[in-house]
Amino acid sequence: MTSMQMQLNSELFAALQTISGDEGLMKKAVRSLKRIASQKQAKDENLISMAELEDIVSEGEKDIKEGNFQPVAIDDLWK
Repeated sequence: MTSMQMQLNSELFAALQTISGDEGLMKKAVRSLKRIASQKQAKDENLISMAELEDIVSEGEKDIKEGNFQPVAIDDLWK
């Protein structure tokens, strides 16, 4: 864990300690953190691994070698 992460953890727990006596604020904090976590999870699910990317490139190279592709005019890419 980096020193920045440790500082952020400390700030997070200090803020939680400050509101810990107020059930309403704690519920809001939990809802907010759950929303942030679900957004991160959704973002992570949209990413592909390096292995998957290498497979895609490898498959594309194979198709090109076999002539299984249709050339596209550069102007058509911007349409």
